[in-house]
Amino acid sequence: MSDLSRFSVSLEADLLEAFDVYVRDGEFATRSEAIRQLLRQTLARDAFEGDDRPVTATLTIVYDHHRPHLVEKLLELQHQYPGQVVASMHVHLDHDRCMEVIVLKGPGGELRHLAASLRGLKGVHMGDLALAGPIEPEHNHPHDHHPDDHGHSHNK
Repeated sequence: MSDLSRFSVSLEADLLEAFDVYVRDGEFATRSEAIRQLLRQTLARDAFEGDDRPVTATLTIVYDHHRPHLVEKLLELQHQYPGQVVASMHVHLDHDRCMEVIVLKGPGGELRHLAASLRGLKGVHMGDLALAGPIEPEHNHPHDHHPDDHGHSHNK
């Protein structure tokens, strides 16, 4: 964590009142914590929309699993982006519909393109791409691992 800096902000009374409601409803510990989160979200969104930094995101899709070949097309598209698709979770919602949550990382433009490709398939009812945040510069953390180290071996 970096050193804290203090600054002051001037706000109209009604804007401050609305912000205080946001802080209270969001159960933030302090106004400062709410401002930090809003700044992080805004900066991450700008990076996501500007394609200038790698980001993490989730894509949630709901689709008709009875649609012929749809599941195969969903998997095929995901396999075309091996560096961007980190993980996925599949849930059966009801007799006809499944939901898949796909964790993504990479340049914003690539993630938006992948999301558009998946959402555009016939039988996909909805798709929501949500930014999680920017990818911080590489650090050697104990939980970091090589991209190919995912718990099983590849036989050649």
